[in-house]
Amino acid sequence: MRAHVKRLHRGDDILLALSELAREHDIRAGAVVCAVGCVLRARIRDASGVTVHELDEHMEIVSMTGTISRQRSHVHIALAGEDMAVIGGHMLEGCIVNTTCELAVLELEGWSIGEEYDTDTGYGEARFTFQTAAGGERH
Repeated sequence: MRAHVKRLHRGDDILLALSELAREHDIRAGAVVCAVGCVLRARIRDASGVTVHELDEHMEIVSMTGTISRQRSHVHIALAGEDMAVIGGHMLEGCIVNTTCELAVLELEGWSIGEEYDTDTGYGEARFTFQTAAGGERH
């Protein structure tokens, strides 16, 4: 495994920065293992898979986890507001850094994450593939 770390600055979009990191470093499969910082605005989708919440307030990032690759990102975020209440969900473009966001991503060597349509969920879902030493693939 290789580690990639990056500090984001005020005004950066976190999801776009993760996608850029994956393309820049040719990450075929990676896991977001740590993120600390704060946002001034957030866009997250709740568990319904439909409703998008747009939050215009300063919030601390208390957790972020997910998978990224050159082809796709699937990231969840939990945020605490000034009242200390926590909200979380599927991170969308529009989660904007306030002062800083420190990211740590582990690259999963030998693996790749693609996408395939799942008729059961109605979404493009992750397809994990491992390249074996013999040159074959394992799913």
